[in-house]
Amino acid sequence: MSSILVLNGPNLNLLGQRQPEVYGTTTLADVQAACEAHGKNIGYDVAFSQTNFEGGLVEAIHAARGTHDGIVINAGAYTHTSIAIMDAVFSTQVPTVEVHLSNIHAREDFRHTSYLARAAIGQIAGFGLTSYLLGMDALKAHLA
Repeated sequence: MSSILVLNGPNLNLLGQRQPEVYGTTTLADVQAACEAHGKNIGYDVAFSQTNFEGGLVEAIHAARGTHDGIVINAGAYTHTSIAIMDAVFSTQVPTVEVHLSNIHAREDFRHTSYLARAAIGQIAGFGLTSYLLGMDALKAHLA
């Protein structure tokens, strides 16, 4: 079976507790369960990971090459600051979809810039947990 890496960045381990008015009450465990179930429905094994460290995200992207067919990533705040994560996606050439729980384009100005979007095949934002599932569907369509 094919495989997708669902990769989560800083502070996403606090979902359900952190700013519920922005991110809702869904926990990261809820996101993981939904992604794993959706992966089965669309024919993909799902590896799920979260780290608060930029280097951990870069290493996970590097390790995805030759292991996973694609990546769905919510890089959190690193979306707006990390050239290293963008370069990792460019360097590995693993098809990557950027996702966000909130609509980053309706928030503070600094969140409107995504370095990651330059390397990703697309971006889905603002649909809460469903952003991840839509990202998986988009990745599957791209890989077909």
